Amino acid sequence: MEELVKYIVSHLLDESSDFEVTSNVEGDITVINVIVGAGDIGKVIGKQGRIAKAIRMLVKASSKDSGKYAVDIIER
Repeated sequence: MEELVKYIVSHLLDESSDFEVTSNVEGDITVINVIVGAGDIGKVIGKQGRIAKAIRMLVKASSKDSGKYAVDIIER
């Protein structure tokens, strides 16, 4: 699932943008952290959070059988 989020975010940002995608398990939920720079956070979140909601929806839809996932977007 981490690779899916990394693929989506890499296509949202410019080639020169620096971002990081990590994951950690908290209980029965796997949290995927997307860490981006201050100038790129708007590109990942989108207007009124639409892109962030779409990323979370794709992760949820593709993880039906493999457990629970949460996606957090963090500014560096």
